[in-house]
Amino acid sequence: MEWTGARYADGPTVEVETWIDSAPQRVWELVTDMQLIARISDELQDVQWLDGARGPSLGARFTGRNRNEALGEWTTTSHVVEFEPQRVFGWAVRDPENPMASWRFTLRPADGGTQLSQWVRMGPAPSGLSLAIERMPEKEQKIVFVRLRDFERGMTANLAGIKELAEAGA
Repeated sequence: MEWTGARYADGPTVEVETWIDSAPQRVWELVTDMQLIARISDELQDVQWLDGARGPSLGARFTGRNRNEALGEWTTTSHVVEFEPQRVFGWAVRDPENPMASWRFTLRPADGGTQLSQWVRMGPAPSGLSLAIERMPEKEQKIVFVRLRDFERGMTANLAGIKELAEAGA
């Protein structure tokens, strides 16, 4: 990841993508299995669907338990805000109208397989990162850059895990 100089208020984003030699239907099954994503992810540790939901659908909510060496442990509630089967699965963390972060998987048929991307945007609502920025405002751009780099590294690992599973089951 190259230096962006972004500030939190900019709503900085990062996206990673990969091509998977598997049909979108199989890749969709994997990206919408949030327990699987928690097993693949270094940061997301566990997911529990709320309100009787058994999986993702538009408006469904889930809690995510997270852990990061630098940030500690925390739990958030997320809302599914985008859900187009075999195309888009996105969620907003805490408040869907003013999220701490927004996440999205996007699938597209390509070259006999699936082009898969994972994307995240920080903010606009304050998050745990905002506390670090308040304590060290002179380091805001570096704090944001390091966190974006963490996201990029984690999402790259997520997509590699999904790719491996999808291609093994293809």
